[in-house]
Amino acid sequence: MVEQTLSIVNEKGLHARASAKFVEVVEKFDARVTVCKDGMDVSGDSIMGLLMLAASRGTTIDVRTEGAEADAVMTALAELVADKFGEGF
Repeated sequence: MVEQTLSIVNEKGLHARASAKFVEVVEKFDARVTVCKDGMDVSGDSIMGLLMLAASRGTTIDVRTEGAEADAVMTALAELVADKFGEGF
């Protein structure tokens, strides 16, 4: 299992489009992803679950990955979040 805390840095936070991109990355790997915020755990392949976290700019999410490609998916997700979900702001 791999665990990492990621800071949400894009202007709109983990909104619908950002959540869809997160799920898109998760689904490319043979791994299970769990995202936690404020005591709530959701599956990393659920757009609705991610939206329920209400992760706005400046908040952090804890990401856990398990499976054959746990390291690779964590790296990809960390890069996605650091890149502001490709939004540029």
